[in-house]
Amino acid sequence: MDGILPLWKPKGMTSHDCVIKVRNIFHTKKVGHTGTLDPNVEGVLVICIGEATKIVQYLTPLNKTYIAECYLGISTETEDAEGKVIDREPITKPITKQEIDHVLKSFTGEIIQVPPMYSAVRVKGKRLYEYARANEYVERPKRKVNIYELINLAETKEILKKFKIKVTCSAGTYIRTLCVDIGKKLGYPAHMSHLVRIEANSFTAKETVTFEEMYEAKQANRLSKLLLPLIRGLKHMDFIQVDDQQKMKVLHGQKLPRPERPLNTNPFSILSNQQLLAIYKIHPDNDQVIKPVRVFKHLKEM
Repeated sequence: MDGILPLWKPKGMTSHDCVIKVRNIFHTKKVGHTGTLDPNVEGVLVICIGEATKIVQYLTPLNKTYIAECYLGISTETEDAEGKVIDREPITKPITKQEIDHVLKSFTGEIIQVPPMYSAVRVKGKRLYEYARANEYVERPKRKVNIYELINLAETKEILKKFKIKVTCSAGTYIRTLCVDIGKKLGYPAHMSHLVRIEANSFTAKETVTFEEMYEAKQANRLSKLLLPLIRGLKHMDFIQVDDQQKMKVLHGQKLPRPERPLNTNPFSILSNQQLLAIYKIHPDNDQVIKPVRVFKHLKEM
């Protein structure tokens, strides 16, 4: 079976745990995910199965959307609710929704983040969490990320301890760090007390399936019905439709003349009658020619 499985990842499982479980359910080793979620976070985890594993790299960098809860007055070593408390400060007066909105506005757009010590970012060949566990200091690299939308979901006009935000951001954004930085700008230590990913790589929560639904589908011999076609995951790419003669050239991995019309993305998809055949890109040495990057030879008609 080949296709995309938008999974609703439950709490308590790592993303790799989910991959292993899907492998067992679908009886295939060709399974991969497109963006890690921490074990204590639930939400959309896009799983690629079979030929779909060839497009993982084109899905991983895409935007994500989260609902997060910022907790003011307490900071932790991991920047979330799982870590040891390292600072406390009582909130002496309520914070207004207007104050929060003003601070959130300052975090919209391109911002600089310093990843948390308890993260998988590599520095000098080691993960940051390895330095943290060994109580070793290392300078953390700053990184640019984009916050495309940041909405205050607070239900009251005044906040005493916690409030929710909706964040749409670029891949690689640490939401717990964002919560900490928002707290600092409000004048208090803070941490992220809850997080749910509601959209990943353009796949929404409504499209997801649970492990329970997978087991039911397996019993009914309809697992394949849960899978979405590969082209669904590549809708952010431009595409070229080819005729039957060109189709055979594509399936054999041959180069083609560059189409006359402008291409809005590079790479781009090659389709024949709405069937995904391949991913191509403009040849780096001859911009009048396009060449294959990935060819999908075993897909059924979609």
